[in-house]
Amino acid sequence: MIARRGPRPLLLHLALATLRTQATLAGWTTSSPASPPWSNASASWKQSLGQPILDLLPPPPEMAQSRQANPNAALAAALRRQSDLIAGIAAYRRHPWHRTLEDPPTLWTEGESRLLDYGGAAAGRPVLFVPSLVNRAHILDLAPDQSMLRHLAGRGQRVLLLDWGWPGEAERGFTLTDYIAGRLERALAAVGEPVVLAGYCMGGLLSVAAAQRRPDLVAALALLATPWDFHAADAEAARRLPGLLPLLEPLMAPTGRLPIDAIQVLFAMLDPWGIANKYSAFARLDPDSPRARQFVAIEDWLNDGVPLAGAVARECLAGWYGANTPAAGTWRVAGVAVDPARLRLPAFVAIPARDRIVPPESARPLAALIPGAVLHAPAAGHVGMVAGSSAERALWGPMADWLAGL
Repeated sequence: MIARRGPRPLLLHLALATLRTQATLAGWTTSSPASPPWSNASASWKQSLGQPILDLLPPPPEMAQSRQANPNAALAAALRRQSDLIAGIAAYRRHPWHRTLEDPPTLWTEGESRLLDYGGAAAGRPVLFVPSLVNRAHILDLAPDQSMLRHLAGRGQRVLLLDWGWPGEAERGFTLTDYIAGRLERALAAVGEPVVLAGYCMGGLLSVAAAQRRPDLVAALALLATPWDFHAADAEAARRLPGLLPLLEPLMAPTGRLPIDAIQVLFAMLDPWGIANKYSAFARLDPDSPRARQFVAIEDWLNDGVPLAGAVARECLAGWYGANTPAAGTWRVAGVAVDPARLRLPAFVAIPARDRIVPPESARPLAALIPGAVLHAPAAGHVGMVAGSSAERALWGPMADWLAGL
């Protein structure tokens, strides 16, 4: 029985696999290595994803490699890759694991958002974790042996998690200012004492702005895989993202929100060829192994996304990515420019070396701007740093040590 719909959107991943096969053959027939990567592409497979999305794709690695091979070998390798991808997707969809962890007590609620209390010692500063708006908060609490929050609570730290929840009737009209100067600040006030504010990914940007606005509520700051300079890794690709807004507006019009699958497409463009690679590798795993269960746990989280309020989607795509407003100093919350250089508090900045969602080049400028920030650069990926098999060594332990030092 098929119990899952992922990977989402499935049609995109199958289309990318087809594009990759055709690009492999196109690369073999390209006469000059200097030719544009998609120059031999047929109109039919250009139209299968749409030209604006295709423009965001880097050429598959096999495109150049296939020039050194014979066409039969290139085609055979491409077909094996597609077969492995289908096998991996099928194995994932029928895997029996499902998350069963119960949520801890709720300390505060507003709208669809909750502040969850994971307990821990009453002494010392509470740590309030702020995740991204576009993913479920439980990436930090996936399973009993895969939970950063329960690990820190077990080490004597009082741990809180802001679960943004699903954007309902009230939240669908929110801007970033509404989330930061409104809901996040009220969650901070509900704790009753200054906290260590810990932001993950997009949540780190929100946390920087909140820490600057409310130094009375934030005693220290931890930023985990947080972007800042959106043009550092690939400025041209970032500037092209606002061009997708005309395609996305009809999708947002009925509900005022950017749908989950549209967000998944944008994330897939960050590493379009890596998705097939990881599912192909999963097909070869023992389904009863810890690695297989961990893969399923993370993929279930990735495929269980949250829609994004339309105004926030526009601000992120046109502002953060298109105009690079954080690094340019022009990102404003409630009319005030967000400037990390103005922060005067202990800060811990974790920048995973193998992050493809937030390239290290994007995150390092933020660490450099915060006076006295402690920089931690584990050999891990964006998700692996917080929930992978080596997460305790990569992040949990070092962050716990830093918190103890406070």
